[in-house]
Amino acid sequence: MFTRLLITFTLTGGLLFMASTAHAVRDISTYLAAGSPMENTEINVRDKEGTTLTPDDQKGDKKDLKITTKIRKALVNYKTLSIDAQNVKIITSNRVVTLRGPVENADESIALEKIAKQTRGVVRVDNQLEIKAP
Repeated sequence: MFTRLLITFTLTGGLLFMASTAHAVRDISTYLAAGSPMENTEINVRDKEGTTLTPDDQKGDKKDLKITTKIRKALVNYKTLSIDAQNVKIITSNRVVTLRGPVENADESIALEKIAKQTRGVVRVDNQLEIKAP
C-alpha cells in the first residue's frame, strides 16, 4: 500500500513539474514573438528559402571545420565584441569563409572580417554581416 501511494505521489509530482516547465517555455516564446529585438523570424524565413548559405551548407571537410572552429574561438575570446558579433554564423566551404548575422556597428563587421582573414588556411572571406539599425 505504501509503495503504491509513493509511486502515485511521485508520478503526480513529475507531471505537475513538466506542465509548469512547458507553460514557462510557451510564455517566453510568446514574449519574444511580441516585437522583441531578439525576434528574427524574417531572417529565419529568408534562410529557409535556400538562397543564402547557412551552417547546414558547411560540409564535413576537416580543414573547413578547423577554420570555423579557430574563428569561433577567436570571436568568443574577443571580449569587446557584442554578443551578436560573437554569435554570427560562420560557414566555411572550400576554405572560403562566409560571415552572416547581425553586428552592432561597422567596427565590429571590420573586426570580424579581419579575424577571419587572418585565420590560417582561409582563401577568401565573404562578409555578409548586417549592421543593426540604431
